[in-house]
Amino acid sequence: MMRTRPRGSLSFAGALLTALTALALISGCGDRSGASRPMTGPAHSSSSSSSASPAALVSPSPPLTAAQPTGTLRNPPEVVSKNGFLNTRIVVERKRVELAGKKLWALTYNGQYMPPTLRIRPGDRLKLAMVNKIDQMTNLHVHGLHVSPSDHSDNIFLMIEPGETYHYSYQFPPNLAAGTYWYHPHPHTLSAPQTAGGMSGIIVVEGLKQYLPKSLRNITERVVALKDFQRVGDQIKTADLSIGAPTTRVVNGQLNPAIHIRPGETQLWRIANIGANIFYKVALPGYKLRVIARDGNPVNRIYSVDTVIIPAAARYDVLVQGGPPGAAELKTLPYNTGSAGNQFPEVTLATVVSRGEAMTPAKLPTTFAPARDLSKAKIAARRTITYTENAAGTEFYINGKQFDPNRIDFTGHLNTVQEWTVQNNSDEVHSFHVHTNDFQLMSTNGKPETFYGYQDTVDVPPRGNIVVRTAFENYTGKTVLHCHILNHEDKGMMSVLELVDGPPAPGTGKDPAAPGVEKDSTG
Repeated sequence: MMRTRPRGSLSFAGALLTALTALALISGCGDRSGASRPMTGPAHSSSSSSSASPAALVSPSPPLTAAQPTGTLRNPPEVVSKNGFLNTRIVVERKRVELAGKKLWALTYNGQYMPPTLRIRPGDRLKLAMVNKIDQMTNLHVHGLHVSPSDHSDNIFLMIEPGETYHYSYQFPPNLAAGTYWYHPHPHTLSAPQTAGGMSGIIVVEGLKQYLPKSLRNITERVVALKDFQRVGDQIKTADLSIGAPTTRVVNGQLNPAIHIRPGETQLWRIANIGANIFYKVALPGYKLRVIARDGNPVNRIYSVDTVIIPAAARYDVLVQGGPPGAAELKTLPYNTGSAGNQFPEVTLATVVSRGEAMTPAKLPTTFAPARDLSKAKIAARRTITYTENAAGTEFYINGKQFDPNRIDFTGHLNTVQEWTVQNNSDEVHSFHVHTNDFQLMSTNGKPETFYGYQDTVDVPPRGNIVVRTAFENYTGKTVLHCHILNHEDKGMMSVLELVDGPPAPGTGKDPAAPGVEKDSTG
């Protein structure tokens, strides 16, 4: 991977930015002089939690902001596979970190708010020892990766108790899609507080640049990891989380960092929302974002957008070409998730600084990577998945039921394709995410969607619906589908999907405890 250093000088305020860069935050560094303290405790709803400390129950402090860049954007540290193997260790602990100019107690991986990026290749093997040093159970989900959901692999049903070490082992398929993924905890009722507390990091599957022209295969690559935190005193809030409460948004753990680019230069940005709950509507005025992958899936053809809406868990790999000398603000624009949802304000995420010797903008390809289109696939079964919630917004349901890990809600048969209609019978946006196998978005509110490739997280509009198709491949076992607004998932909006071998019996199609499911058919 090519690494860059700032070059040249700013045409409009070089001395000022140089001085500001000297003040760059050391985000995510563990303060080893401070002793660990117990967590404030999780919250399961907007009501008070008996395990929460008094500090966790008061309103969060105002968001931290920075009108000028506070330093140069830094990619997170990395651990990289070698010769088809990556062996690493993650320690889960509560530590003080320096974050946005403050020393705050956070939930960390390896003592860092922005933990190492795991870089692997298709076909690799990953061994990961997870050491739990907090006072709650936890586990690990490798979000979006096509890998076994069973045993010591991506098994979100197992729990690592306080003081325990668990040894994960993943064998990735040779055709694993190249792109950006992430890792985070997935213990039911604790996913939101642990992720919001700081427990999330990036995974990169190498190979995306192979689809670019040779002249662009060594371009600068930047991780743009979007995280946010609500602050109460000297700690990141983890209990009684309110999605619409004031929050501080950071990029790679940095507050409004400067992203340097030369005029005309092409860079690859891996934009990932690895927070618990909130939405981003990302825009860079004066620039086009050219999408080359979504949710770890390369697109079949590159397309340009002015904005991308990124719900919690979604990722976009984009090409950005440097504009004229000067500065532009990478922003999240105002976004409203509905009358029962939240209104998110405009916030500057980073400052893009174009400076240095100009380059001739590269001619970008239109076609990109091969992708299997499921629009003509034989459909083994059609399912209906209905989202509802109570009036108070404290309980959430799929097909009238809250999550039960011991109940099988849906069944998928290996080497078949199913079509799911996800109906949102609420007045706020929910998202749809499924583990193990990604899906093709067919339509939104009856309008056909252009096929670019697969996704693993997509919004479902209020009082609306989406239709997706998914192919079950390679792996059997119990997995889940859910809303990836983690507050909603923790409060019930998750179902068990069991992947089984062999074709379904003729004329059958109803899953146990899943009302409103249509019979198997072909299409």
